[in-house]
Amino acid sequence: MKLQSATLETPIGAMKLIVKDEKLVLLDFADNAARIHKLLEKRFQGYTLEEAALPGFSSAVEAYFAGELSLIHKLPVDSGGTTFQQSVWNALKGIPAGRTWSYLELARAVGNPAAVRAVGMTNGLNPISLACPCHRVIGANGSLTGYAGGLERKKWLLEHEAKFAGSSLFGSAQELRT
Repeated sequence: MKLQSATLETPIGAMKLIVKDEKLVLLDFADNAARIHKLLEKRFQGYTLEEAALPGFSSAVEAYFAGELSLIHKLPVDSGGTTFQQSVWNALKGIPAGRTWSYLELARAVGNPAAVRAVGMTNGLNPISLACPCHRVIGANGSLTGYAGGLERKKWLLEHEAKFAGSSLFGSAQELRT
């Protein structure tokens, strides 16, 4: 299975974009190489990566980091996963930029408030960071919890989005609990 790949520098580290059939199948920080390989191997056994320009995808990610937050959500994506996983990853797109939800709120959004733990595990398996904004999910007490890219990046992303979305939810670093 041949997949197209590009690496893009961002203010918080290089990101790997992987595309199959003109759909984004993975967007993650390049320093998560083991995680990237594990996710790709599970879904596309024996895959190979072919370097490509991927201008439409790269420009949407660049626009996101420049403050145009909405373009990344318009990218065609194919996250794979089970029906439950897809419902969680699709629900993430409903969290507005500059806002956060708890894991319970996310579980409620998929119609299963008792599945908080399963929702949390699924959130952590999200293969398409930023486009399916898993970083917008925080602990019930407002703490920053679990992000494959690291909590410092999660904090940066939330502050970045709050700045450009005009939200006061995360107006200062003191409001974010790590």
